Amino acid sequence: MTLPASRLSVGVGILVLCFASSRPVLAQETGAVLAGTITGPSASAVPNAKVSVKNAASGQSTETQSSASGTYSLPNLAPGDYEVSVSAEGFGNKVAKVTLGAGARQTLDLALEAASTNVAPPPSLGDLGFPPEQTKGSAADQARLDRRTHMLKMHQRFGLITLAPLVATIVASSYAGGRHSTATGRDVHGALGAVTAGMYFTTAYFAIRAPRIPGTPTRGPIRLHKALAWIHGPGMILTPILGAMAFSQENRGEKVHGIAKAHGAVATVTYAAFGLAVVSVSVKF
Repeated sequence: MTLPASRLSVGVGILVLCFASSRPVLAQETGAVLAGTITGPSASAVPNAKVSVKNAASGQSTETQSSASGTYSLPNLAPGDYEVSVSAEGFGNKVAKVTLGAGARQTLDLALEAASTNVAPPPSLGDLGFPPEQTKGSAADQARLDRRTHMLKMHQRFGLITLAPLVATIVASSYAGGRHSTATGRDVHGALGAVTAGMYFTTAYFAIRAPRIPGTPTRGPIRLHKALAWIHGPGMILTPILGAMAFSQENRGEKVHGIAKAHGAVATVTYAAFGLAVVSVSVKF
């Protein structure tokens, strides 16, 4: 190799080394750094806060978290305008704008506010335009309405329960009179009749004692229900009386006679009226 050639090779090698060594320096000069501290309302550090920066031009986002001391650092950011968003559990979100120059180190400290726990109350009736005299309800009226609702529900439940001994009484009646009459049959029929009457009057108590609400409209089925009460109500009083008379006559070996003979007919009308009354409020029409 001649001397000029060797000098040329050395020169080329020096240029290559200079070019290679200049690239990190160039990158270091153009990459910006955004750093700072995240604090809370009392200026205390907020650890593990999520810090996100979004390049306004490219839309590219970069994220990091604050350290235990609340500090954060985002290196190698391209120069330009950024939107910085910070969020942390128990704190409200924070958004800020920042412009980064080439190779610059920008400090951006952000203070977070405590998360608000206040929930806006729903609009009141007054807010919706109702006058005060319509928005102020009476506690006594509400209590009366609640009591009426409760007692009528009990009336309905006991009425349905009463159907069970009533049906059993009707079934047992075939062994209390006529050719199949027996002393045991009469005793069972009488006992079931007494249970039915007791349940019936308990049912009626809740309807009678339920407070009245002035101005409450009465629907068709309720009107029918009340009208039938004038039939099965007296019937439930008369049926046990006539039944006791017939029971006494048969136990003495006598044939049922006099007004006691109406026991079966009165019981049939009474039970039919009671059944219709239950159906009238159970089936909508």
